[in-house]
Amino acid sequence: MSEAANPIPFEARYSVPPVELIEDSPAEIRLKQERITRLKEERNAVILAHNYQRDEVQEVADFVGDSLGLSQQAAATPADVIVFCGVHFMAETAAILCPQKIVLLPDLRAGCSLAATITADELRAWKARYPDAVVVAYVNTSAEVKAESDYCCTSANAAKIVRAIPPERPILFIPDKFLAAFVARETGRPNIIAYPGSCHVHRAIRPQQVVNMMNEHPDIELLIHPECGCVASCMARVADGTLPRDRTLFLSTEGMMRHIGESKADEFAVGTEVGMLHRLRKMAPEKVFRPVNPEAVCEFMKTITLDRVLRSLEILEPQICVPEETARRARRAIDRMLEIV
Repeated sequence: MSEAANPIPFEARYSVPPVELIEDSPAEIRLKQERITRLKEERNAVILAHNYQRDEVQEVADFVGDSLGLSQQAAATPADVIVFCGVHFMAETAAILCPQKIVLLPDLRAGCSLAATITADELRAWKARYPDAVVVAYVNTSAEVKAESDYCCTSANAAKIVRAIPPERPILFIPDKFLAAFVARETGRPNIIAYPGSCHVHRAIRPQQVVNMMNEHPDIELLIHPECGCVASCMARVADGTLPRDRTLFLSTEGMMRHIGESKADEFAVGTEVGMLHRLRKMAPEKVFRPVNPEAVCEFMKTITLDRVLRSLEILEPQICVPEETARRARRAIDRMLEIV
C-alpha cells in the first residue's frame, strides 16, 4: 500500500469546539427527554443517534448505531422529520437518501476532523493522477467528495467493498490512512493508495496505550476500531504473537456490539471514542469495559445536547440540504455502500 502526499496541514482546516459541561440533575434530564418525546410525536419525527453521542442523547433516540446502520434507518423511515444526532456528513447522507424529508442537525458546529482532510477539488486532482483507479470513500466525507467517488464504505463493510472491485484496478482510498492500512492487510491487496487523513480522536489511541492495557489486564479482550492510530502496530503484533490472536479483534462499533453478545469474556478493552461505552455497558451490564484511551472524546459529537435537540424540534432548524446535482452523483456511491453489507 502506498500513501498520497499532502502538504496542507489538516489541523488548520477545522476548529475543535469546547465540550460543554451539562449540570442538569437526573430529574431535569428526564423532563427534557419527555418534552423531546412529545414534540417528536407531534412532528412525526425520528431521532437517530450515533454511538459517540452523549449518554442522555442516546437514551432519547429511536435508533442508536454506526454510520451504516443510521444510513439504513434514514433510508427506511416513514417519518417526515429526521433529527440526526451525529455530525454534518451523517446528516448530509440522510438528506441525500431522503430528499423529501426534513433533516435536522441540532448544532452546526458538529463537523468532523476526518471529513475536513479532503475536498472535492483535492480529490479531482488526485483522480487525474490515477485515471484508471477506483475511488473508495469512507462515509466520513462531505457530499461533494462522495459525488466524486465510485463507492462509499463504512468501517463495517470497507473490506467487503474492496474485495468486490476487480483486483487489477488500483484503489484510491480516502480519507483515512489507518482504515486504508487495515483494509489492505485484510484483503491482501497491494494496489491501495491511501490518502493521509485521520480522525483526531482515533489517531490519539496509540500503540503504547494498548501495551499498557494488556500489561495491566493480561486476560482482557481487545476491541480496536480500524480508524485507530494503533491499528498497524496491533496487526503486526498479532502477526508476531506479541498480542493474542484470539483476543485481539479489529471491529466497527456495530461489530463490537455483535461480538459482545457472542463472547464469553468478562472484560474488554475498547479502542474507540468513549461514547461507545454507554451502549456496551447498557447491553452487557455484567461485563467490564475499559477504554484504551479514556480521553478519546469527540468534541464535535458532544456539541449535540438535549437542549439543542429540543430547540431543533421546536423550530425545525438547522436543516441540512444538499444541492440536487451533488446529491444525485453522491447517491450512486452511497447506494453501493448500502448494497454491500
